[in-house]
Amino acid sequence: MSGWDEGAVYYSDQAQFPHGGGGAAGGGGGDGENGGVSRHVILRKFKEFIRNFPDKSQPNVFPYREALVENQNYLVVNLSDLLSYERDQTLPELLRQNPADYLPLFETAAAEVLASLRSRIAGESGEMEEPEIGEVQILLRSEQDSMSMRSLGAQYISKLVKVSGIVIAASRTKAKATYVTLLCKNCKNVKIVPCRPGLGGAIVPRSCDHVPQVGEEPCPIDPWVVVPDKSKYVDQQTLKLQENPEDVPTGELPRNMLLSIDRHLVQTIVPGTRLTIMGIYSIFQASNSSTSHKGAVAVRQPYIRVVGLEETNEANSRGPANFTVDEKEEFMKFASDSNAYDKICAKVAPSIFGHVDVKKAVTCLLFGGSRKFLPDGVRLRGDINVLLLGDPSTAKSQFLKFVEKTAPVAVYTSGKGSSAAGLTASVIRDNSSREFYLEGGAMVLADGGVVCIDEFDKMRPEDRVAIHEAMEQQTISIAKAGITTVLNSRTSVLAAANPPSGRYDDLKTAQDNIDLQTTILSRFDLIFIVKDIRKYDQDKNIASHIIKVHASAEASRDDTRTMKEYNWLKRYIQYCKANCHPRLSDSAASMLQESYVKIRQDMRRQSNETGEATAIPITVRQLEAIVRLSEALARMRLSQVANEDHVKEAIRLFNTSTMDAARSGISQHINVTPEMANEIKQAEVQIKRRMGIGSHISERRLIDDLTRMGMNESIVRRALIIMHQRDEVEYKRERRVILRKA
Repeated sequence: MSGWDEGAVYYSDQAQFPHGGGGAAGGGGGDGENGGVSRHVILRKFKEFIRNFPDKSQPNVFPYREALVENQNYLVVNLSDLLSYERDQTLPELLRQNPADYLPLFETAAAEVLASLRSRIAGESGEMEEPEIGEVQILLRSEQDSMSMRSLGAQYISKLVKVSGIVIAASRTKAKATYVTLLCKNCKNVKIVPCRPGLGGAIVPRSCDHVPQVGEEPCPIDPWVVVPDKSKYVDQQTLKLQENPEDVPTGELPRNMLLSIDRHLVQTIVPGTRLTIMGIYSIFQASNSSTSHKGAVAVRQPYIRVVGLEETNEANSRGPANFTVDEKEEFMKFASDSNAYDKICAKVAPSIFGHVDVKKAVTCLLFGGSRKFLPDGVRLRGDINVLLLGDPSTAKSQFLKFVEKTAPVAVYTSGKGSSAAGLTASVIRDNSSREFYLEGGAMVLADGGVVCIDEFDKMRPEDRVAIHEAMEQQTISIAKAGITTVLNSRTSVLAAANPPSGRYDDLKTAQDNIDLQTTILSRFDLIFIVKDIRKYDQDKNIASHIIKVHASAEASRDDTRTMKEYNWLKRYIQYCKANCHPRLSDSAASMLQESYVKIRQDMRRQSNETGEATAIPITVRQLEAIVRLSEALARMRLSQVANEDHVKEAIRLFNTSTMDAARSGISQHINVTPEMANEIKQAEVQIKRRMGIGSHISERRLIDDLTRMGMNESIVRRALIIMHQRDEVEYKRERRVILRKA
């Protein structure tokens, strides 16, 4: 029996410690290591990690210890640090496989370390009292790539997962009990029961463990009553995370996932934020599961209990962009090239022939100007909005599709299929809790990117008004169902529209061709009128280009070079947006000022001559538009200053687009000779003779009848336009039928 009383400490692991290795720590065999690591050893390891993890650059700085002293509420731990600290890698592996058990242990370790760090400081009253151990929340970070929400399956339950997406809804804050105090109705016995974290509840025992005395009534079954005042609570909130729009497979609905966040993460997230979260994939029993699931006891709903989150920055949706040194060098070299601007424009929509200026405008839209914050809190937008207006089959939607693929963040919607709530934000009632919450629409989801709206003219006017605020102030404010809030929507808008009669009609005034309100037109920086001009040489070139595209389509599909070009442009745009925020130089600013005043004078002269305002207003917004264009042109070259060349090019773009559109169409007073005026008068008399007041007639038939009488067709059309402007006739049924008014 020698060696029996050698003072070794024997202990056994209790049932509440899972996976504990038994065995005596002191005198027993060394099976403590082999049989799994005990909780005590792990607690010690966690404490050592927080105390002793050194900074890589400075060996005597301990970042986690410093962070704990500075911020006593939570500690952000990077899993890669745990990996580098521990050679045998038990800690990170345990955290990954069994986070629900070992995270509380980590938090206890952090709280104990904090207490030991603080006890040395507090001692001025003369008495050294032990400080109270507060709770410390551990937030995990990791460098690994995030998983897709669709790949989360049963094998990941109660493991650590990393998912990214957009928050589309946030609930109100609730109080969640961590410890519930129970009171027995009969014998007034008190019991404290711990609560499962996340969305789980407490397990209340069925019977009281009080042993009745002689003659005392035994406690009945289910005697416990919850005492809410004595229980301990933490804040809790549920979020709804939806997949990033760019990760959703075509034709599928985006999936969403329930998240539960607690303590210091509560109310840090607003809907519309892009997040990457680390969490424990867990399950809960839905309280009001539908009747179909009532019989299925074992069916549970999944949710993620968040143990760490990072907001992805706005310039780039896929988390902070990590550019390699080679990429940076390549970008710098490309930007220093003298014709970088033309090269980028050549990469934009290469399958479309011609439309050089539209391509340049789309390039400026992708790069964007720089956003400015004034000292009094006013924000000036840096995003450029472009409207393409014109004939069918001029590749407008093609441009929109290209931008949707190339922009780092993009949402594509069509005018008829989108409502005001779908574009801005809608208030939705939650099924389980019956409370209202906000869900962001397309403009909120594309925050920091581009919204492409096709068929812009087919939108209902009341829906179009909803975009006004988003396009200029870049916020969306909402006051409905008791929710008053402001959401961010820092997006560029690229819209495509047709004129009211389907084709662009040169015989009509600009006002009739552009059937949008001036309020929305002034919010577009560039307005292009894309006409389908019939010219022999141009048609021949376009035909050969299109046939070439069709012939070489199969060959280029397997070509990885085109994909590389796509990705290269995407990365270059991200790099420019993240690293370059140009401002105007003084000489460029004075030049811009002069040209703006000149444009306003020209417009005033034109409106004096014609006697009517232009269809497209030239306002201060258009001056800001030229500033933004100059900054975008400077940003393409990675230059921090927008100089005079950039301003010249911006003014040229502005003149070929918006100014051209403002001057387009015919004005009623253009070079009318006295003979023509006489003929127009005669035509008017004939038209009035043909049509009684209140009668309808087909426009085609009327023109045919009058041309048979020997009148010129263009004169008749001119007369109709003038009568329409005087409000004597009205067009019906897509301008095919004319109605004479009183």
